[in-house]
Amino acid sequence: MARKSQEILETLDLRRLKCPLPALYARKTLERGGPGTQIAVVTDDPMAPIDVPHMCRSEGFAVITVARDGDEARMILRHPEDRPPKRAED
Repeated sequence: MARKSQEILETLDLRRLKCPLPALYARKTLERGGPGTQIAVVTDDPMAPIDVPHMCRSEGFAVITVARDGDEARMILRHPEDRPPKRAED
């Protein structure tokens, strides 16, 4: 059965973790879920709203939203259906 495109597969509560851990956990969860996976990430690391979207751009994932509420940030990330395969590093 296909997933709805707006369905959140998992919410990662990554509060109290410092970068690069939020970006690493988000990447692992998106890769594990495969194409179409959408996750929510909640963090209180002030660098995560910068580092996580940067990871997404470099890995080919989509950033749907980044919302800040006081010291916390909530990001919605998606593994696109048409993500290009990763290139092998030289």
